[in-house]
Amino acid sequence: MQRALDAARQAAVHGEVPIGAVVVRGDEVLAVAANRTRQPPDPTGHAEIIALREAAGKIGSERLIDCDLYVTLEPCAMCAGAISHARIARLYYAAPDPKGGAVDHGARVFERPQCLHKPEVYSGMGESEAAELLQGFFRERR
Repeated sequence: MQRALDAARQAAVHGEVPIGAVVVRGDEVLAVAANRTRQPPDPTGHAEIIALREAAGKIGSERLIDCDLYVTLEPCAMCAGAISHARIARLYYAAPDPKGGAVDHGARVFERPQCLHKPEVYSGMGESEAAELLQGFFRERR
């Protein structure tokens, strides 16, 4: 999770919402990504999506079986859908997102009967640090 938090800090430096994601398989880090929605303008440039794409490219498969995803904020519906399609084994997220999250809040994507694959979900790891990064980022913009 620490690498995801580091990526989130880098996102903030570039004016992006500070969210970071890391895909690992065993001891191997396959991808580290930060939100990148503003440069280039890309509404799908969420850290999770970027990390999943990079990891899939690295292993040469769209199925990230036996891979884990660490992300600093509860994934939205788009990212939860991508996580399911990628067949991520375990999802670890730091801070909950009652407003936009779709894992334990809102849409609860993995609980829907249409969900093709449900990863194991673990939350709270690094929660206070991730929440502080996000709150500080938005406080500075108000």
